[in-house]
Amino acid sequence: MQDTPFYWSHGPDNAPLLFCMHGIGSCADAFLSQRDLADDLGLRLVSWDAPGYRYSADPPEEPGIDGWADAASDLIQMLGYRNAIVLGVSWGGVIATRLTLRHPNLVGALVLADSSVGSGTNTKQAEVMRSRATSLTELGASEFARQRSPLLVGESTAPEVLADVERFFAASIRMPSYQWACNSMAETDHRTALSSITAPALVICGDEDRVTPPKLSAELYEGIPNATLTHVRAAGHLANQEQPLAFNREVLQFVQSLT
Repeated sequence: MQDTPFYWSHGPDNAPLLFCMHGIGSCADAFLSQRDLADDLGLRLVSWDAPGYRYSADPPEEPGIDGWADAASDLIQMLGYRNAIVLGVSWGGVIATRLTLRHPNLVGALVLADSSVGSGTNTKQAEVMRSRATSLTELGASEFARQRSPLLVGESTAPEVLADVERFFAASIRMPSYQWACNSMAETDHRTALSSITAPALVICGDEDRVTPPKLSAELYEGIPNATLTHVRAAGHLANQEQPLAFNREVLQFVQSLT
């Protein structure tokens, strides 16, 4: 990774850091509703467009999950931090897990939202993930986002939330980075590594998540020694956007429990 990724920041520059990483079909704006959470906790929220997404430059070569994790580490340290609370949604949670494994001193606490151990747990699942980018090439970003976005939210999700999900999706994805992101998921299986995570972790998921069902969050919870598991009712794969008040409340309680 070479160029500094795009990010936006909310809160005092000298406050402790809450670093947020979006999913495979989204961007930094997926965390706009977590600004209130940062305010309530007295934190600085920094949310990035992952390298190769929306306003961030494409990586010079396929980064793999290690490359994205190291780019996150570089950005956190460039901002002047040696420790952060890291929140990742879906693919962002997989990057956050790898960040914690590769740079354990940098992650003071970990929030894994609607995430998994990766898609490399079996060959079929890995191939499905790798092939997903073919649809982006065939349909184009707008139509691909229109077709896929309804799968990401719960049945009762407000239309305006779904509209935001689709808009962020279409504006953020492009080739080859989307293919590389899919490949990074297909190549990742964190099951045997979770036991080495020492940071306190909150595993949180929507109870209507059809993309990474609650059983996959349970797998993270069971594997990480110092983890807490909670669910957000009436939310699908994007609980932080669909039910931000309930999501923020759970994260608030978790962070407050650390002090």
